[in-house]
Amino acid sequence: MSYEKFAYLYDDLMRDVPYEQWVKVIQQQVEKHGIEGKRLLDLACGTGELSICLAKSGYEVTCVDLSDDMLSVAQAKAQESGLQLSFFEQNMAELELMTEFDIIGIFCDSLNYLQTETEIKNTFRHVYHHLEDKGLFIFDVHSVYKMQHLFINQTYAYNGDDISYIWQCFEGEYPLSVEHELTFFVQDESGKYDRYDELHFQRTYPIEQYIEWLENSGFQVNEILYDFKQSFSNDDCERVLFITSK
Repeated sequence: MSYEKFAYLYDDLMRDVPYEQWVKVIQQQVEKHGIEGKRLLDLACGTGELSICLAKSGYEVTCVDLSDDMLSVAQAKAQESGLQLSFFEQNMAELELMTEFDIIGIFCDSLNYLQTETEIKNTFRHVYHHLEDKGLFIFDVHSVYKMQHLFINQTYAYNGDDISYIWQCFEGEYPLSVEHELTFFVQDESGKYDRYDELHFQRTYPIEQYIEWLENSGFQVNEILYDFKQSFSNDDCERVLFITSK
């Protein structure tokens, strides 16, 4: 999976991502659980859009991502905003920093990019060891419904002024996994369109499986939100958010 060109197109393509919803959830949970510290680790931070929103909300943000291209975009945006953020290029499943945090988050379904159960369990284990006692670990994943009904065997397209894409979703090798075949057409200064192709893999699991892995790692699951809301019915939700404590 490559992020080389995708990193520089991501913000244009994701303008409708509800970053303010994640900030709101974090602030609500921080108040609810009496978290006084402001040290926040944003794992798989991508281009740093949410990291910057969180920094502007008063958090001391450390950013980690596997892609140096994503981090380059995030660093440039932070400098332009006059914000002091720390950046590290690491795999979340092999996280190794010298600091503990009050809040750790994996947002924007980034956890779904891990390909194996072992990687997820390793990620939970590393997060646990980097989290202060009673600290919050918050993450979201694609729902089973979204994988089965909105991704697998679906095709999406977008035609913008400078960027267009065709996004085809195919059932992956593993249960509840999907391969995203993305073809971008990007207009350059001369008006000519360049084509870029990328393949992205995502995989999710039933809610009960995440809970089991979390509890085995030492976490307490405080609350589960469906599409950012409390709900008794989650049959057709698209995003599942886990609010957990160490």
